Amino acid sequence: MSPASTPTPGAPAPPVTRAEYCVIACAEAWRDNGEVLASPMGPIPSIGARLAKRTFSPDLLLTDGEAMLVGLDGTPEGWLPYRQHLTMVTGGRRHVMMGASQLDRFGNQNISCIGDWSRPTRQLLGVRGAPVNTLNNPTSYWVPRHSPRVFVERVDMVCGVGYDRAAAAGPSATRFHRVPRVVSDLGVFDFATPDHSMRLASLHPGATVEQVREATGFRLSVPDEVPLTREPTPRELRLIREVIDPGGARDREVRS
Repeated sequence: MSPASTPTPGAPAPPVTRAEYCVIACAEAWRDNGEVLASPMGPIPSIGARLAKRTFSPDLLLTDGEAMLVGLDGTPEGWLPYRQHLTMVTGGRRHVMMGASQLDRFGNQNISCIGDWSRPTRQLLGVRGAPVNTLNNPTSYWVPRHSPRVFVERVDMVCGVGYDRAAAAGPSATRFHRVPRVVSDLGVFDFATPDHSMRLASLHPGATVEQVREATGFRLSVPDEVPLTREPTPRELRLIREVIDPGGARDREVRS
């Protein structure tokens, strides 16, 4: 637990922070996933995956990022060599939560470059495994700073495949393609619309629809009534603060 959130004995617990709502929203991505490999990228998605496994998704598989499956305390529980990891990916038994330098309304993701790909103004990570991830297993996204620079009308290069491009490629691309959710520091987004364009699914408490619209570079589908991201239960809050992230890494990624 970070010093700023350490309660005085007998005092009420500190209020839920924006970072903790983000943890809950990321954890919910793995609800009812069953025995699949959770591949979170970033501190808050990693805390969320571990919280999900400790609570409502106990069958989730976690990896040390190298060659082992690990338990809740990091103890090795199984062997996961690279060839087996690829088998799980191509067989749909993995749910990755990636980052995104750019995302558009249909869920196309860019982590490769900014500007014209033949002469970019900024070189980023490269395409990496994004196409394989999005076409073979569920892929969600985590954006710690929601802004028009990330949520863009059109990505400069497609790395992760969105709904429109998967549909254009045909059944071989759409068979296993699914983008369950996007989580940002402002809210949760999905693609539950007739044309699979991005929709505001919930707001984190303290954020507003107007704030989300101003920070989004495309026309976002917004329901008449937008629910709030759910509150963590007392047990979940204790696990986040005292067991999974006592050092407060979540608050360094998303500040209240």
